[in-house]
Amino acid sequence: MAITGGNSGIGAATARAFAAEGARVAICARRDAEGRAVEAAIRADGGEAWWAPVDVRDAAQVERWIGAVAARWGQVNVLFNNAGIFMTPGAIEEITVANFADMMQTNVAGVFHGMKYALPRMRAQGGGVIINMASVAGHRGFANTAHYNASKHAVIGLTKAAAVAHARHGIRVVSISPLAVDTPMLRESFAHQGLQAEAVAASLVTPRIMRAEEMAASVMMLADPRSVVTGIDLDVTDGQLA
Repeated sequence: MAITGGNSGIGAATARAFAAEGARVAICARRDAEGRAVEAAIRADGGEAWWAPVDVRDAAQVERWIGAVAARWGQVNVLFNNAGIFMTPGAIEEITVANFADMMQTNVAGVFHGMKYALPRMRAQGGGVIINMASVAGHRGFANTAHYNASKHAVIGLTKAAAVAHARHGIRVVSISPLAVDTPMLRESFAHQGLQAEAVAASLVTPRIMRAEEMAASVMMLADPRSVVTGIDLDVTDGQLA
């Protein structure tokens, strides 16, 4: 199991969940200290984990990391392209060109890089599963996060294209779309906008903020080797997209 953005939030919760079930977990992200802490926590619980600092915006770093995972454990069975950023909300005319470019390079190119270098290895080994992190913002328009919306629409498009192209090789490609999940990134966004979690939760179809562990459970379900699900974006918004 290989996870980008595995140093916190949904990525860290997913790494812990897979390790608890006996999976060997490779995690990467940009922040080294946080990643090492996740690795140490998994090992302390008796799991097998390997951390590496990787910037998914850099194709060469992702290529080396995927190759290192395969060299370490023989193959890459599951890749969770989870790394992403949520830039400062604002109207389109307020979003800087640099911020838009960073959003696309992280949230879209990062997913592309993971698929680009994992897919050939999965074909060679006879199959695998790729799970991409999308969002409710990949389905709805939000006036103050156009750059984030665009990135998550793109992730869903990449997922569908890759699923069609690689189904014949025994490779399943899916994505998940959460809503509000209690992660450091969400708390930072709320703080910037002056929002209270309780008020946001009250406005939702199911009035609560979801937990990272719930997202991890959905990733595990999609990664099940007995599954035939591919080419879908899984609604994990607790009813918001219904």
